[in-house]
Amino acid sequence: MAQEVRGVIAPGKNEPVRVETIVVPDPGPGEAVVQIQACGVCHTDLHYKQGGISDDFPFLLGHEAAGIVESVGEGVTDVAPGDFVILNWRAVCGRCRACLRGRPWYCFDTHNARQKMTLAATGQELSPALGIGAFAEKTLVAAGQCTKVDASAAPAVAGLLGCGVMAGIGAAINTGNVGRGDSVAVIGCGGVGDAAIAGSRLAGAAKIIAVDIDERKLRTAREMGATHTVNSKETDAVEAIRELTGGFGVDVVIDAVGRPETYRQAFYARDLAGTVVLVGVPTPEMKLELPLLDVFGRGGALKSSWYGDCLPSRDFPMLIDLHLQGRLDLQKFVTETIALDEVEKAFERMHEGDVLRSVVVL
Repeated sequence: MAQEVRGVIAPGKNEPVRVETIVVPDPGPGEAVVQIQACGVCHTDLHYKQGGISDDFPFLLGHEAAGIVESVGEGVTDVAPGDFVILNWRAVCGRCRACLRGRPWYCFDTHNARQKMTLAATGQELSPALGIGAFAEKTLVAAGQCTKVDASAAPAVAGLLGCGVMAGIGAAINTGNVGRGDSVAVIGCGGVGDAAIAGSRLAGAAKIIAVDIDERKLRTAREMGATHTVNSKETDAVEAIRELTGGFGVDVVIDAVGRPETYRQAFYARDLAGTVVLVGVPTPEMKLELPLLDVFGRGGALKSSWYGDCLPSRDFPMLIDLHLQGRLDLQKFVTETIALDEVEKAFERMHEGDVLRSVVVL
């Protein structure tokens, strides 16, 4: 039987979000209803509110979430009611050319729930952010978007693996292939950048250089594992990185900003045959110009990282286990916990740069 719950809605472009009563249908074939316990406030949710993703308003915001499976539809076997799960926005299909080649983290046909949640007052269909919509007491997702993990992990930290933290850690470990003894530079020390720093440390990097224009963020980057910091507002980032690496540049540079200026910094701050990883998301109008001879002459690899090239069924349980072992402190990413009706204020604090992550706890 369909249920009515509270959820955070973005009604129109740049309009304040508000809490509304929404209708969550019973799960159909291949679907699951999840009782949300915690959900991080991510920049992507702000982009939805601003109309930067699409104009399919109203949106049901929230996607960085963990919770308990309440019910499942026909044919669901991987999760069951009572399971503690992290939600992901790339449920792999198992049938596309990437999956059939054994590279499911590149799945080209990821899927979401077929049914729509609606506004209780009007019956209007909602567009769930990244196919999840987890700023809500309960949400409907495809069962493949649920990854079972150890239930002893706190929901407020577990849910962060559903987006930003996984994107950063995966950019370092999966895409950048950071290894023991490597040197790494991370440009942009927000949530994703700090996760890339934590991932590089986890992988055994010997030197991790954090680059940002905000001293507050650079201090946090050191707490996450950065061995050196560079304030690119005060000094040339490329020169500083080269100076810290004997004039050569680093093995891996991770651009967690996604602007032409920062990408050029990343390109020239790497050693010969080094790797550039772009994980920051550019906007459609941005263009990049590089001398083709430099692209050829420097060798190495220029990569983009989609969701940290993660496979949720593989990576989420592994990272939760590392957290529970004390080897990956996910709690450091949680700046504050808030209520469902404080999301709009959390967006304001995000603009001010005062938080790494606000997390809605239900």
